[in-house]
Amino acid sequence: MKFIVSSTALLKQLQSISGVLNSSNTLPILDNFLFEINKKQLTVSASDLETTMVTTMEVEAKEDGNICIPAKLLIETLKNFPELPLTFSIDARNFSIEISSDNGKFKLTGHNASEFPKVPPIDAASSVSMPSSVLLNAIVKTIFATGNDDLRPVMSGVFCQLSSNDFTFVATDAHKLVRFRRTDLKSEKDANFIIPKKPLNLLKSALGSATGEVKVEFNQTNALFTFDHHTLICRLIDGKYPNYEAVIPKQNPNKLTIDRSTFLSSLKRVSIFSNKTTHQVRLKIAGSELAVSAEDLDYANEAMERLTCSYEGEDMEIGFNSKFLIEMLNNLQCNDVVLEMSAPNRAGILLPAEGDNKDENILMLVMPIMLNN
Repeated sequence: MKFIVSSTALLKQLQSISGVLNSSNTLPILDNFLFEINKKQLTVSASDLETTMVTTMEVEAKEDGNICIPAKLLIETLKNFPELPLTFSIDARNFSIEISSDNGKFKLTGHNASEFPKVPPIDAASSVSMPSSVLLNAIVKTIFATGNDDLRPVMSGVFCQLSSNDFTFVATDAHKLVRFRRTDLKSEKDANFIIPKKPLNLLKSALGSATGEVKVEFNQTNALFTFDHHTLICRLIDGKYPNYEAVIPKQNPNKLTIDRSTFLSSLKRVSIFSNKTTHQVRLKIAGSELAVSAEDLDYANEAMERLTCSYEGEDMEIGFNSKFLIEMLNNLQCNDVVLEMSAPNRAGILLPAEGDNKDENILMLVMPIMLNN
């Protein structure tokens, strides 16, 4: 088997799927890329058993064939080549690989392609399509709120709820929650599933340069994403997602409206002086003034800033984890934000004051920290 390919084009495609590879694998074959040639089309796969990512590209080849090539060695080699054609010659008997350029030759040993795990077929699948930019936006807006608790695996992924009215993406770690909804996307039948964090991060990287539609096919156990020259197959998280609607407080009479970047900058400065364990900041709202303060009693550090805001409701003091607030404000793209509250011991809701897009609805919820006055 022999094929000719551009060094930089191949490197770009390999790097786009290399995120699947784990640093330590139970099966040694998973340290390899699977190369398959069929009618001058090169298909390269990377897998960790749970997630498989596949990319395709055109090459010059006279015959079909397949081989597993050590991933790390191949990427490191390609990184040091300028743009030039490389010829891969593979001996199917002993799996030896020779990469030759105008300047020299490199020899390495591959593995039998039949050892590489087969991609599970997605039987009885439902499918939906959406613009790649919309899916990317949904992932970026929600993935930061997912949890890391091994005891509650359902919270370590993003919950996707499809209905005939809208698509909803939800992420929570029990301290913060994000609900991202698109009313311009609809599904013929209702469905929901939980996508793990790793494939979502891979999609986030790959969708940045994607154009056009993403086709999503899914059943009870797996989901398949197809876009541009990429395919990603992942195993879904099994389990029942918590009833997120029940934790969103409906009556929030106290509404604070403030410039997002001003609030964010103030929190970043003040939070440096907060307790390193709780990261607590205190928001004291009276009239049109918001006082943001933090203290670390162990080191006698404290900070306080006053900001102008627009406020409807009773004067109140409430404590939040500054890391969560900063993360949420970083993931909103609006000019002004609204923080809705009901009481110092009830969750606060962060919303964009003005929506850039009438089809998009985003709600972020953050649990308070009890203040010790």
